[in-house]
Amino acid sequence: MGGLDIRVLDSRDPGFGAALDELLDRTQGEDAQVLNVVREVLAEVRGHGDAALLDYTRRFDGMNVTSVSELEVPHERLRQAARTLPLEQLAALQAAAGRIRRYHERQAAQSWHYTEDDGTLLGQQVTALDRVGLYVPGGKAAYPSSVLMNAIPAKVAGVPELVMAVPAPGGVLNDMVLAAADVAGVDRVFTIGGAQAVAALAYGTETIPRVDKIVGPGNIYVATAKRLVFGQVDIDMIAGPSEIVVLCDGRTDPEWVAMDLFSQAEHDELAQAILITPEQGFVAKVASAMQTLLPSLGRGDIIRASLRGQGALIAVKDMDEALQLVNRIAPEHLELSVDNPMEVAKQVRHAGAIFLGRYTAEAVGDYCAGPNHVLPTAGTARFSSPLGVYDFQKRTSLIQCSAEGADRLGRTAAVLAEGEGLTAHARSAEYRISGDAADK
Repeated sequence: MGGLDIRVLDSRDPGFGAALDELLDRTQGEDAQVLNVVREVLAEVRGHGDAALLDYTRRFDGMNVTSVSELEVPHERLRQAARTLPLEQLAALQAAAGRIRRYHERQAAQSWHYTEDDGTLLGQQVTALDRVGLYVPGGKAAYPSSVLMNAIPAKVAGVPELVMAVPAPGGVLNDMVLAAADVAGVDRVFTIGGAQAVAALAYGTETIPRVDKIVGPGNIYVATAKRLVFGQVDIDMIAGPSEIVVLCDGRTDPEWVAMDLFSQAEHDELAQAILITPEQGFVAKVASAMQTLLPSLGRGDIIRASLRGQGALIAVKDMDEALQLVNRIAPEHLELSVDNPMEVAKQVRHAGAIFLGRYTAEAVGDYCAGPNHVLPTAGTARFSSPLGVYDFQKRTSLIQCSAEGADRLGRTAAVLAEGEGLTAHARSAEYRISGDAADK
């Protein structure tokens, strides 16, 4: 295809199964060198706290500081970034934040309880996590949208303290990221990055407070560190490269579909963009549109590499087969560019987010639609969900027995405990049985 190299597959071809298996093999071998480096960083920060953080900040970010307190960004700096941001950018941040907040407010779980006929009370108490750490990539990358998507649900959940870590190579900070932190209500911001930031948030240092959960994207060192500290703290997920599947019936403008595929391919050379269509002729139309549009894009080299390595244009027999394939892939983002998308969506069991209809570009979900853009990747939508308010809340069971309830439940518990050979459990329950009943 000239300047564009992408798989073109047809489910009717004899070799389709093997080609599909190769396309969907997203396993990546564990990098032993990265693992060793991250383990060393975690151990150093855990053992030496601020001193280790200062050493890594000097070495990796080129910042000559003498105290970790110098790495904390004052609130006035966040407010200044918001005040000096171009009005159009600030308005866009505020509009996106408002939509994200309104959507997530609907997710907040509430405490509840009920009382049984004998007076026994059962219920659930919902409380927010005490402190959450948010990692935000720095340097060449600037993701204010990630600040909003991670911070706002935490604040809606009622998290009292949100601590943000963002690297600042050479002391350079992105004003839009700082403004997003101000808009989202982040409480503290530290200019630290990499595995050392994850370690500081997980273990705490003399200056950086220990958190209960770490959220936010990062490079392979950050992702590896999050995996290793899980259990010491909670994490959101180990996110892989971005993915999109566009399921189209062949009646959407091919240029729209092509650009939607590009929108995820431009993230990363390892990102995956796939078209699935029951209209064989539509594959050629989209391929032609991609050839035409690609030269106009600033990240063309990344897009080419992504499509060459992980992309595909797939023709299938019919919509039923298309949906079977969608559920097998379990994509992070799924566009249903079809008539009656809500009806089609009912047949989708596995997807991180579904974008309904021809006018819904995945890109609006990345920034401002309202639902969270932190989504399960690499097929994990089979068993996991988007980041939300529920990720920042804990549920505690409530149990209160009345005297009558203790008598009734104690008998059942004692029988089960005896069956398990746990005599003390049985006796503990039996002590609450009423005297008359216990003597019978």
